[in-house]
Amino acid sequence: MTGVHWVLASLGMVGAGLMAWLFRAPLRRSQQLREAEAARVAFESQREALSRTFLEVASLSGKPRGLRWLAVDFGDQVRYARDRQTGLLAAFVGVNIRFEAIPGGDMEGVAAVGNIRDGAALFHYEQGGWGTGGKTLFNINPDEALVRFQGQFEPLTSPPTP
Repeated sequence: MTGVHWVLASLGMVGAGLMAWLFRAPLRRSQQLREAEAARVAFESQREALSRTFLEVASLSGKPRGLRWLAVDFGDQVRYARDRQTGLLAAFVGVNIRFEAIPGGDMEGVAAVGNIRDGAALFHYEQGGWGTGGKTLFNINPDEALVRFQGQFEPLTSPPTP
């Protein structure tokens, strides 16, 4: 190979590297959009089972102290976001929660125990499946949760439609 050929080959490799670098971000963004849509579809198809799992896990948390979880009613409001640090997807779901006092506990006899509590239930999407740690953000809806945790979660650019 002559010197000109080496220069042309080097320029070609630099050009190919530059093109790969330029298209990396759009390709990653496209992959993230496909993942988000697949996650949304999976969430909707698993919604009933996820609500049961959420109630089971949350009931075992011991929070709020002195109360037993009776039921969690999932609303229609779901907001999807991506964790800024890990890149994992999350779903915030509007919920209404009913409790009862644990007999002999601190909350027995408190009239407000029977009040339905609003909140946002948190779910996470990892390795192709949804899960939950039973985390509830009380007294806020999913939109308010995203505002409150905007440093940690980036809302998906366009809210998925059911």
